[in-house]
Amino acid sequence: MLFLSSLLFSAIATANAAVLRRDNVTVIEASLPQFSNITARLEAISIKRQGWLYGPSLLGNASFFPTGSLGIARMQSDMGLFAIDNAYISSREQADLLAVQQAVAANGGLHSLDDYANVLYDGQWLASIPGGTGKGILANYTQDLLFSMERLSLNCYPLRRLKPSDTLPFTLDLNTTVKITTMSLPALLQSGRLFIVDHSYQLSYPKGAGKYGASSTAYFFIHPVSGDFLPLAIKTNVGADLIYTPLDSPNDWLLAKIMFNENDIFHAQMFHLVASHDVAEIVHQAAMRTMSDEHPVMVLLERLMFQAYAVRPVGNAVLFSDGGSFDRAFFVTHYGAGQFVADIYPTVGAFQANYLATDLTARGLINSTFGPELKHFPFYDDAKVLRDGIFEFITTFVNAYYPTEALVATDPELAAWFAEASTFAQVIDFPCAPKDGKPTLCDRATLIEVLTHMAYLTGVQHHALNTGDPVYSSGTLPFHPTALYAPLPTTKNITSAQLVSLMPPPSDALFQIYLLAAFNRPQFEADNKTLVHMFSDANFLGKFSFHPRISGAAATFKGKMEGISRAVRARGFDGEGLSQGMPFIYRSLDPGTVPFFLAV
Repeated sequence: MLFLSSLLFSAIATANAAVLRRDNVTVIEASLPQFSNITARLEAISIKRQGWLYGPSLLGNASFFPTGSLGIARMQSDMGLFAIDNAYISSREQADLLAVQQAVAANGGLHSLDDYANVLYDGQWLASIPGGTGKGILANYTQDLLFSMERLSLNCYPLRRLKPSDTLPFTLDLNTTVKITTMSLPALLQSGRLFIVDHSYQLSYPKGAGKYGASSTAYFFIHPVSGDFLPLAIKTNVGADLIYTPLDSPNDWLLAKIMFNENDIFHAQMFHLVASHDVAEIVHQAAMRTMSDEHPVMVLLERLMFQAYAVRPVGNAVLFSDGGSFDRAFFVTHYGAGQFVADIYPTVGAFQANYLATDLTARGLINSTFGPELKHFPFYDDAKVLRDGIFEFITTFVNAYYPTEALVATDPELAAWFAEASTFAQVIDFPCAPKDGKPTLCDRATLIEVLTHMAYLTGVQHHALNTGDPVYSSGTLPFHPTALYAPLPTTKNITSAQLVSLMPPPSDALFQIYLLAAFNRPQFEADNKTLVHMFSDANFLGKFSFHPRISGAAATFKGKMEGISRAVRARGFDGEGLSQGMPFIYRSLDPGTVPFFLAV
């Protein structure tokens, strides 16, 4: 703390707060403080610290949200940019909605699950979802392999491999598990083949009037013969606390999977808020208060955090208000959503622990020391190549400005950022935290990992769960409702009519699709705002003209992303009707489609 005080609070504070923010576009050439007018830079940093303050969190008790003259100005600027993007999609989905309403009326309503899959989507939403829904996601939703592989593609974050020493939350009789898996439940556990997703925490959150749902716990397993990743059982944890398996009637088992998906889409949307927005924002805020606009790391972070401070205030006003869009669509209220944010932030908000490989290894999904490897892991396959491409660019970027470790060690702004992040900003698990009030030196490798993870959060992880993904796949009806609309059965052997009665009525089904379509940004490809263009903006690269290697690395990155995008778009089904081991086409991480920033 003494180091921070001497470095950050001794500069002069004189300028008018209304003109304190030096817009990054005015920076001519990025430079390190060791080779600049350090007095002028300290004055500029002091000015920024006065106008960019840590304010209360928004949308649940997580990271700080900026306040002060500069923080508020940035928020307002970002909201203006967001409004432009939102106006584009809003006009298109409004026209789409009118067409679907007419189709539902012509059908006399929605009378079967097929109506949800066909009437609501066939030839519809073409303006707001030009690419349509994921191939196979509607046609094959009753297949167990689709359900299980969604856990390894659309939302792998609550999934973990159970350890042989873990206590099982519920048991199954021997005959059931042997018929489904060829092994007993204890044998699956001991062999490292048993996985779990536990959404039982949702039981304690307040629910909306007239909306119903389970708080499911589900087992998945790697089949000893086929090697396929498959579902084993789903326990509801509510009401009669029924346990469903694939041996139940088709209607009962389908309902169990639908109830699980209702829990899972709530998890995915709130998890994405914490894991991407809350984490990236607070790291950036610490940088804003400790680095001058001329610092190359600051220039890079400003690029990554384009428009970032619009989402939480817009969400606070529109989504998470009393009776707002979240309350209308989801079975857990916005109050419950806020509780979930506060509950998970201490772990999901941890910076280093949630590096891609670190997190997946900790949950036994890759590099497991026990049990067989997953035969297919589409999310990791796609995310890893994107993350690796980012890592390569960041490595060139950092080495260009820091050809020696000594330059890292003697950069006072960089040291101040790392110290600020772990202290005043309260970033969880940020590297090189001060010890005993003294700064801890970092090296190039650490800086590369930090910046890679920031770019990964804004350009990859966010879009694995949000932006176009929900309306394209993870939020499609009838398999992924955000709420059910009748009390859950207390006994098994329900009829098809009973199953349909639980589904969202036509107006609510349309609102779910309409809401999720609002997060899509199909215009970004033409606007060069996709991951392909993360580092190739001319104004951004113009600030590094003394280091042509950076422009070369940006061109290499762009070429790699374009190649990956072509491969993703060329995906089809093999002779067994599968793509990446799944009966649907996974395109959530197409770098030619997803934004490079936290768009929504």
